[in-house]
Amino acid sequence: MLQTPLTGKKILLGITGGIAAYKTPNLVRLLKKAGADVQVVCTPSALDLVAKNSLAVVSERPVLVDFFDASGKWNEHVQWGLWADLILLAPLTANSLAKLAYGICDNFLMATVLSARCEVWLAPAMDLDMFTHPTTLLNLKRVADLGYQIIEPETGSLASGLSGKGRLPEPETLAQIVETVFQSPTPEAPQPQGEVEAVTPETSFYRGKHVLVTAGATKEAIDPVRFISNHSSGKMGIAIAEALVQAGAIVHLVYGNVTTPLPDYCYLYPVESALDMLNQCLKLFPNMDAAWMVAAVADYRVENIAREKIKKSEDHLTLHLVKNPDILKTLGELKTPNQKIMGFALETENEEFHALEKLQKKNADAIVLNSLKNENVGFGKNTNEVTVFLHNGDKLPLPANSKTHIAQELLSLTSQCFQV
Repeated sequence: MLQTPLTGKKILLGITGGIAAYKTPNLVRLLKKAGADVQVVCTPSALDLVAKNSLAVVSERPVLVDFFDASGKWNEHVQWGLWADLILLAPLTANSLAKLAYGICDNFLMATVLSARCEVWLAPAMDLDMFTHPTTLLNLKRVADLGYQIIEPETGSLASGLSGKGRLPEPETLAQIVETVFQSPTPEAPQPQGEVEAVTPETSFYRGKHVLVTAGATKEAIDPVRFISNHSSGKMGIAIAEALVQAGAIVHLVYGNVTTPLPDYCYLYPVESALDMLNQCLKLFPNMDAAWMVAAVADYRVENIAREKIKKSEDHLTLHLVKNPDILKTLGELKTPNQKIMGFALETENEEFHALEKLQKKNADAIVLNSLKNENVGFGKNTNEVTVFLHNGDKLPLPANSKTHIAQELLSLTSQCFQV
């Protein structure tokens, strides 16, 4: 059997009574497929939304709900709290979040969580107004301070018919996050304080600021039907744009080829090539307070683009490439003392050296280093793992988590750039 980071790991999945509970059988299936041993524990209200028998079949274990089973046998919550290598509560309702925040232990799931010695990860999911309610935000901060790890909800269509933040991430994303917990070289999980701070946009230094964001891959034409590009999906750049919107910024998104939905409430500027992106950025940048340069821009372009489709004839085809302008460096040379620029770097060797070199040579205020060494994060994935290098010399690693979470953390960490 193929070994994965989850092989033999004991995962306790706690399901509370949110509408997103319907996603959980698929999540259990994915965790089991990755080699985990999964025990499902439900609150009574969760079973109004997901079938107990379905969960039992996919987990290959009886679902625990009450302190006593049907035969009257005692279910030992302490035993299950000690059994788990990781506890994930998904979906976590506002009601159950409030119970965790104040240690209210009125059902079997809450008692199990309070008995746990492992990491406990929370995936809150609720409607937009519930998620942004002051009491929910206070409870999120409280559980973060207590050491619980928070997975940011996604933005999209909600059960009420509204559109906004509050969706439970898809099972594939949740399974990836659980897997990355056991891949981390250290036992430390991502610290949630920055994330919780980021969901209170009224305190954000980005509020009211005009921010340029680039995302996605550029395309460099070879002929009318072919082009040179890369594997960027645009997910990280779009996650940053969404986080900025939530923080109150006025976002101008310049995007190339992307494979993920574009965010709401942004000014959108579609482009194709690196030169197109440069020209659009040059038009916008003089009026920007900050820029997040996240796009994967092609370093080279074809010198002479063929007017007609190149026919397959010879065994070899030689393309003469010329260097594209460096957009980050160009804007870095143009920026004023009141403007801030954050760039991204993707390296495969001597990563820290090249990131620091880019930070200095391109006059950036921060560089976010992506690594290809962890194959479960990065291009096309919903998760990422980065290290932030600030101009003041700080090095700030962010362990693997969802790109939504990473984006929120990046806004928090780069606040130092605006306080100089």
